[in-house]
Amino acid sequence: MAAAGRSDSLWCMANTSFATGWRKYAWLAAGIALGLFSANSDWSVPIASWLFSIGLMRFTRSSGVLAGFGYVGLSATAVTVVYVAAAGRLGVLPILLGCLMLNLILSVPLLVDRLLFQRLNPFLGTLVFPAARAAVEFLVAAISPLGTIFGPLAATQSANLPLLQLVSVTGIYGISFLMAWAAPVVNLALERRPSRPSIRAVTPAYVSVLVLVLIGGGLRIAMAPTAPSLVRVAGISASLTAEKRMREIDNFHTPQVLPEQKPVLRKAFAVLNDDLFAHSRIEADGGAKIVAWPEAAAVVLDEDFPDFLRKAQDLAKEKRIYLDMGIAVILDGQPRSRDIAVLVAPDGQVLSTFDKAHPVPGMESLRPGDGVAPVSRTPFGRLSNVICFDADFPSTLRTRADIMFVPANDWKGIEHMHSANAVFRAVENGYSLVRQTSNGIAITVDAYGVDLARTNYFSTPQQSMVVSVPTRGTWTVYGVVGDLFAWLCVASVVGLTILPLFRRTGHRGWS
Repeated sequence: MAAAGRSDSLWCMANTSFATGWRKYAWLAAGIALGLFSANSDWSVPIASWLFSIGLMRFTRSSGVLAGFGYVGLSATAVTVVYVAAAGRLGVLPILLGCLMLNLILSVPLLVDRLLFQRLNPFLGTLVFPAARAAVEFLVAAISPLGTIFGPLAATQSANLPLLQLVSVTGIYGISFLMAWAAPVVNLALERRPSRPSIRAVTPAYVSVLVLVLIGGGLRIAMAPTAPSLVRVAGISASLTAEKRMREIDNFHTPQVLPEQKPVLRKAFAVLNDDLFAHSRIEADGGAKIVAWPEAAAVVLDEDFPDFLRKAQDLAKEKRIYLDMGIAVILDGQPRSRDIAVLVAPDGQVLSTFDKAHPVPGMESLRPGDGVAPVSRTPFGRLSNVICFDADFPSTLRTRADIMFVPANDWKGIEHMHSANAVFRAVENGYSLVRQTSNGIAITVDAYGVDLARTNYFSTPQQSMVVSVPTRGTWTVYGVVGDLFAWLCVASVVGLTILPLFRRTGHRGWS
């Protein structure tokens, strides 16, 4: 038996073809080049996210462990610089360093694959990298202050509706697993002659799973029930004219308000706030039952907030609308402010007040909230809201709602990719999502990720998004089990790591 085991190992080595010489560096170059377009940015090419790991893995499997990981680290650095440059934040050191560190961590699965792939049978060997990639993405999103804004392979696939349906079961990490699985499957075909049944079965297994996912996703969309009822929602942003007039009065940048500044600030903020109330009244007269503002659309001093809220309540009662407002509250005597979303009912009652739970690292000085998304029962379904960057944290948006409002404020360079990120949360949890955004792309999608409306802040002097939204969501597996798939990936990595230690000497494995 021992002799048979040694013979099997020798067969594996003899029938493994690694890239050598200039060829392995050509694979590395191809991996790096495709990697530059694989990150979720305005420069991304969705297919590149499926392919770049093939070249990097071909290189790492053909190199020493430290050398392979060192070159992959250079690739991670290049991708980080491109990603942060595309987002227009190359000069923000905390973001650059944070993304670089995360990208290096996300390269660890290639190292894990390099250490384990020859110690397992071919099929199990192909599972090491996708399980490790999904596990690391999940742990990074759970621990880091950047959430899923940077890292998940799946982030570039929000427009692939059949594939997108997988997240209703596994969360975003199921798509990342499927995408990462392509690299070891292709590498196995390149490394070994398909002369054993176990090897010939791997590629059909992967293709079968991929096809089943796409067919299942297509059927889920095709069989989706017609919405029993719709509600007219109007998303509005302050006009560019009002913003310009406000800046002419006082371009507020002082981290702490001084008493002598308050009269001028009140006058400047009133221009912006009155514009929002005026356009809300117009949309209500046009038939909107819910009016949604973007993040920090209105700006008020803390001592003026009660008067501002009474004005909003009067508007909601007068027009019989639900008013979902993004408000920046400037705290007196403090360098920090509150970034809140307030939902007011047609009877003037304040249904919920939510403080932004996840300030953008290095860019926002806010008093964060508890991250518990409020849910209000209304004739138009269960309404909930979070704020902008909160939507990049799947656990924050895991709630049973029918319509999720995400007031947001982006900037040129992230407008497309940041709005796309929110689509995953809608499909994961089975609700429609309304993301009214200033300085970006406002979107509304249904519970299946289908676009219902989309407007560009930069292409109109007065951004409005008027859309009919389903008032009932749908049940999802992910909404019940949460990140169970991601935890299974974590457990799988642990199991695959220790499995070779328990192999009996002389056991004849697959090859």
